[in-house]
This record gives sequence, structure tokens and C-alpha cells, in this order.
Amino acid sequence: MRPIIFSLALSILAPAIASPACAGKADVIAVKAVLERANTYRFEVTVQSDDTGWDKYADRWEVLGPDGSVLGTRVLAHPHETEQPFTRDLSGVKIPAAITTVKIRAHDSVEGYGGAEMTVALPP
Repeated sequence: MRPIIFSLALSILAPAIASPACAGKADVIAVKAVLERANTYRFEVTVQSDDTGWDKYADRWEVLGPDGSVLGTRVLAHPHETEQPFTRDLSGVKIPAAITTVKIRAHDSVEGYGGAEMTVALPP
């Protein structure tokens, strides 16, 4: 009887354990891109992470071009364990006129990259 109960419990819990929401990575959950001036943008990015303090927290997010090049980085100087999700902005990001979409990804100090990313169209 025990192997059946264990198998049933494992089959129920395994998808939850393997899901990205439980992985501990920082997820980008919202992005707003604002044109400041020609080819220069401000990004307002909302991140959800399981910050636990200085030992594990979302420590930055990045704006990536279509080729994966980093166009801008917002360093997050401290944990946000009591403020989830949280939004921070980055101004003055220069993006070549030929680029019409960018990807935003967040980084966790322990888990690295790999959480949810968002691709956004740049306003004209």
C-alpha cells in the first residue's frame, strides 16, 4: 500500500516542484517602455521573486536586443523580500532605430537567469 500512496503523492507533487514558479528564479511580470527622446527609452519593469534577504534576491534586470546583446542594465541594490512584486525603472536606454522589440530578463543572485522573460514592442 505504501508504494501506491508514495507514487500518487509524487505524481501530484512533481509538476509543482518542477514548475518555474517554484524554481526560485526572478520573473519579469510586467514591462512598460516609454520613448524619452529619439532612440532613447525609459523602462518600468515589474519583477516577482522569492527574495529571502541578502543571501538570495533579484539583483538586476536587463534590456536585450533581438541578437541577445545587452542594451541596458538596472542593478537592484538590495533585496525586496517584503515588497513583492516590485517595480523599478531605468532611463536613458539608447536603442538603435532599426530595433522595434526588446526582451527583458531578470537575474537572481543564486538562481541566475531562467525566470519568465517578456518581449515588448517599442513605442514609435
